[in-house]
Amino acid sequence: MSGLKLVRYGAWAAVAALLGVVAYVSLDYYRGGKDGSMIAPLASIGGPFTLTDGSTGKVVTEADFKGKPSAYFFGFTFCPDVCPTTLAEVQSWIETLGPDADKMNFAFVSVDPERDTPEVMRDYVAAFDKRIRPLSGTREQTDAMIKAYRVYARKVELDDGGYTMDHSAAIFLMDSDNRFVGTIAYEEDPKNAMAKLRRLIDNAPS
Repeated sequence: MSGLKLVRYGAWAAVAALLGVVAYVSLDYYRGGKDGSMIAPLASIGGPFTLTDGSTGKVVTEADFKGKPSAYFFGFTFCPDVCPTTLAEVQSWIETLGPDADKMNFAFVSVDPERDTPEVMRDYVAAFDKRIRPLSGTREQTDAMIKAYRVYARKVELDDGGYTMDHSAAIFLMDSDNRFVGTIAYEEDPKNAMAKLRRLIDNAPS
């Protein structure tokens, strides 16, 4: 499936419309129009946000990511498999891109602000690549970004009294003007993923 894959189950109806939009934008944006040009980005996904970068302890906004294309992955540090798998994939893309990786922003955004403090996020992401920025915030800040980016995220209570999180598992791609242009699906073919990243880099202003 080329759109969003959920970590657990359910909520398909809540994201069905987005699945169609993302699939359309992802395919057509990266294929280009009939004349080989890029189609216009979808303006309804993305927007202002205020979070804390765990690697520096500083507050950041969408303005700090402008000027370079960005790849945002939404997850949480207690995630048992999807999040570490995806971050390992991002790490491999960064290594494959080589020096060109510095022409992009990569960020891991927590959907679990109660547990994912900036320090927890910093230590978790440090196991992958320092160029992946660990972003977290208050409940209100997190909810605002989730809403702006049309991300699915829901707390699921467990029988032992704890909880886990259901969440969208795609990586959201933004151009250098912070406009949404498509996704990389969970466990997407590495060649396709790299082609999307290189297209973003190649089409960014020099």
